[in-house]
Amino acid sequence: MNKDLKILVTGVKGQLGYDCIRELKERGYANVLGIDREELDITDREAVLKFIADYHPDVIMHNAAYTAVDKAEENKDACHAVNVLGVRYLTEAASLCDAKLIYISTDYVFDGLLSHDKEYEVTDRPNPVSEYGKTKWEGEEEARKWEKTFIVRISWVFGINGHNFVRTMLKLGKTHSELNVVNDQIGSPTYTYDLSKLLCDMMETEKYGTYQATNEGYCSWNDFAKAIFKEANMNVTVHEISTEDYLKLSPQQAKRPFNSRMCKKTLDEAGFQRLPTWQDALHRYIETLRKENLI
Repeated sequence: MNKDLKILVTGVKGQLGYDCIRELKERGYANVLGIDREELDITDREAVLKFIADYHPDVIMHNAAYTAVDKAEENKDACHAVNVLGVRYLTEAASLCDAKLIYISTDYVFDGLLSHDKEYEVTDRPNPVSEYGKTKWEGEEEARKWEKTFIVRISWVFGINGHNFVRTMLKLGKTHSELNVVNDQIGSPTYTYDLSKLLCDMMETEKYGTYQATNEGYCSWNDFAKAIFKEANMNVTVHEISTEDYLKLSPQQAKRPFNSRMCKKTLDEAGFQRLPTWQDALHRYIETLRKENLI
């Protein structure tokens, strides 16, 4: 692969953007530019078109997004501007400079009501039940307007550079001996360290299309919390609670999918390697947090 490719990574301050930059540099790519909202307002079409035209990247890894799921219900315009218009403008810019585009989507494009023993196929009809999910689906549709696009749906993200469920649990575990965590939402955690490797593998091909990529295996948030405390050697009792009962204690504005199982068949068909199990990913993540004195 040509190591002189010019690669633009958006959302560089986030978990995935951070790991994409790290992985690209490890692979020897020299011309990598990471940007965040301070460098480019992706909701400004003219600014996007000028920035992309001036830099003229060969690849755009678009990780930036409005991800505040509950706040999105109130701030619909802001969410739409980032997750739909931003993608529209970047897609237009990518087509004008003939750049490959990687767009990160989410399990929230589905309603999560599919029977709990089934996986969502890439071809299943999206039916988002939250404003965040709706805008991410509309973002997918914008990204599909350019033929050189990879769309990658992920879920339950955690990485070294930012806030996530794992770090929230570790923080709560220092002040609580017992916690209530929902047991009826099922999905797969996604470690950005592992995902960044897959995205770079994709970038080095022309196997465009829609993929679903999370670490292997499924769990509930309750299972995930218990595994976190076990890995961290923290003595915290995690009680099972239904989403219905949890919402009585801590109301949320946005609906969450109950079933976020996603089929990885298109990864297999394209010859891409699946990510390791979520348990393996969690173990390595906790070890990394320890080494960097973050727990």
